Amino acid sequence: MKQPYNTALYMRLSQDDRNFGDSVSIETQKIVLRQYAHDNGLLVVDEYVDDGWSGTNFDRPAFQKMMEDVESGRINCIVTKDLSRFGREHVMMDYYLEFIFPEKHIRYIAVAEGEDTEKGLTDFVPFKNLFNEWYAKDTSRKVKAALRAKFSVGEYICAYAPLGYKKDPEVKNHLIIDEETRWIVEKIFEYASHGWGASKITRTLREEKVPTPGWLNYTRYGTFANIYADAPEEKSWAWTISQVKSIVHDEVYIGNSVHGQQTTISYKNKKRIRKPEEFWFRVENTHEALVPKEVFERIQEQIERRRRKMKNATTQIFAGLLKCADCGWSLSYAYHDGGSRPFGFYNCTAYRQFGKKGNLCTSHYIRYDILYEYVLSQIKHWSRLAQTDERGLLEHLLESGDREKNAALKKRTFELTKTQKRKAEVDKLFARVYEDRVNETISEQNFMMLSQKYQNEQAELTEKIEKLTAEISEVKQTEADAEKWIALLKQFSGPDKLDATLLNTLIEKILVHEAEKDENGLRTQDVDIHYRFVGKIA
Repeated sequence: MKQPYNTALYMRLSQDDRNFGDSVSIETQKIVLRQYAHDNGLLVVDEYVDDGWSGTNFDRPAFQKMMEDVESGRINCIVTKDLSRFGREHVMMDYYLEFIFPEKHIRYIAVAEGEDTEKGLTDFVPFKNLFNEWYAKDTSRKVKAALRAKFSVGEYICAYAPLGYKKDPEVKNHLIIDEETRWIVEKIFEYASHGWGASKITRTLREEKVPTPGWLNYTRYGTFANIYADAPEEKSWAWTISQVKSIVHDEVYIGNSVHGQQTTISYKNKKRIRKPEEFWFRVENTHEALVPKEVFERIQEQIERRRRKMKNATTQIFAGLLKCADCGWSLSYAYHDGGSRPFGFYNCTAYRQFGKKGNLCTSHYIRYDILYEYVLSQIKHWSRLAQTDERGLLEHLLESGDREKNAALKKRTFELTKTQKRKAEVDKLFARVYEDRVNETISEQNFMMLSQKYQNEQAELTEKIEKLTAEISEVKQTEADAEKWIALLKQFSGPDKLDATLLNTLIEKILVHEAEKDENGLRTQDVDIHYRFVGKIA
C-alpha cells in the first residue's frame, strides 16, 4: 500500500528576491506548488509562507511552525519550488536533507529541479546548495553596491523618516520637512544651543510631555504596537539620553545624508556592528535643512569643549573610580561656570538622568575640589606611615582588613556553595534529557532546545564558580596583599597632588554617600575609599 503523504507547501521570498519580478513571487510559487500537489495526488495539509526572510536564516517563523508540525507527525512531506526556497546555507541544507528528513521519514520535493528524496537525490544537490549560498553572497554584494549608488545621488533609504521630516510623496527616497513635528527638533537644538547637556534636555522633554519619535510613528502608522499598545501614558514621552544625543549629532538636520554608519557582520550573520567614521558615506545638501549649519557646528563645538574639559587631567582623574554608595551607578562630572568662581562637581548618574520623579536615587552631590582634597589627605596620611612606620601600618591594615575580608569571604563562600549546588542539578538534568532522547521519550527538536539551554547554563555556572573561587583565594591572601599595597604606596612617596596614574594604582573604587545635616545644620558626607588589595581601611 502506497504511503499517504500529508504535505506542506513551503514558500519563501526575501527582500532581494523582489528585484526579480513575478518569477519567484509568493503567488507564482503557490501556483506551481498547488498544481504539482494536485497532479501527483498529494494531500495538502497546510501552506507555510515566509515573506521577506533570507534563505541564510533558518529561524523563520513559518519554517519553524512547519518543523513543529513535522515533529508532531502532522506533516510527512515538504514541497518547495526549488532548493533555494528551502534555504541558501549549504551546511544547514545538508543537515536537513541528509540527517533530519531521513531520520523522521520526511519526503522532500524541489519541483523545478526534479529533486525528490523518495526517488533519491541526485549527486548534484550538494553543488546546487553550495551554488545557492554563493548566490546569496553575490546578491548581498550587489545590493550593497546598488545602495552605495543611491547614496551617492543623495537618496535617503530608510524605513522611517527621522523626527521632523517625512517622506516626499512626489519624489522617491527624498525627505521633506514635517510641519507637525519640526517644533520638537527645533526645541531640542534650541536647548542645546544654550549649552544644555543631553541629560537636562531629556529631563525637560519628559517634564513637558513631548512625544517621542517612536510614539509618533505608532499613532501615525501603527508601528511598534508591541511597545506602545498597552503601555502606560507616560511611555509616550519617555525620552532617553541616547535619543537626544543621536538627534543633536545627526547631520540630517543640516540637510546632509550620512550612510553606512553600521553594517552586518556578513551575509549570513545579520548582527549589526558600528563602522569607524572614516568609512561612513556622507552626501551634503540632499534635502532642506531644519537647523542652520552654523548653529549645528556651534553646538558640536560646545559638546567637544565639554568633552575636552572632562578628559583633561583635572576633571577626569577620578574616571571609573567614583560610585554611588546607594544605587551603585557611576558618578557623572559636570562643570558650573556661572558666577565669579566656577567649579566642577559630581552627582549620581541615575539621579541626573531621571531626577527626583524617577525615584531611582538621590543626588549624592559632591564638589570636585572637596573630593580632591579629601582623597589627597588620605593618601598623604598612609604614604607618611609607609615611610616612617611600615610595620605599624602593616599591622593596622591586617587588623582593619580582617572585618572587611571576613564579611566578603562569608558572602562569596555562600554564593559558591549555592552555585555549585545548581551546577550539580543542571548536570543531572542534562544527563536525564540525554537519556530521554535515547529512549525517544522526547522529540529531537525539544532535545536540541533543552540541551542548548542546559549547556549554556553549565558554561555560565562553571565561569561563575571559577570567578568565585578566585575571589575567595584573593580574599584569603591578607598579609601578602597588605605588603603589596604598601609597596605600591611607597612608589608615590609624599605626593603633593593627585593624578590618574596614582589613583588607579592605589584605589579600587570610591563610594560617595548622600550628604546629611547634623544637629547644628552643618553638611556632612561620608566618602569610602576602597584601596587595591586591602579594601576599606578603618
